[in-house]
Amino acid sequence: MKLIVEADGGSRGNPGVAAGGAVVIDALSGEIRSEIGVFIGVATNNVAEYRALIAGLDSAFEIDPAASIHVRMDSRLVVEQMSGNWKIKHPDMAVLVKEAHALIAGRDVTFEWIPRSENARADAVANRAMDVQSSFRV
Repeated sequence: MKLIVEADGGSRGNPGVAAGGAVVIDALSGEIRSEIGVFIGVATNNVAEYRALIAGLDSAFEIDPAASIHVRMDSRLVVEQMSGNWKIKHPDMAVLVKEAHALIAGRDVTFEWIPRSENARADAVANRAMDVQSSFRV
């Protein structure tokens, strides 16, 4: 099975009230399989982006542990760090990168940077989690 994970994070204040959002989509049918909102509390936008990625990967691998995953995000930082192109300088980010790499180790996962305008679904989920100040899964 091929799944697409669209993920986004946001922080109102940076740092401020923060949440991540992820949408898991069946690549063949286009059907949304899962929406995950991750309320974080007070954090930076980058932390929220990584939390969204991790939640989306977790959900995708719950749907199919052997799935091929294509991650689409408008965070160039996350995409480039996860692809091994950019160094991780901040210790908090290093912990999140390590957690994300542990999830994808030995699995078929690719990353793609997309413009913000193409990431509206994940952005909406992240904003919903910030609005309700709670995590959820649909």
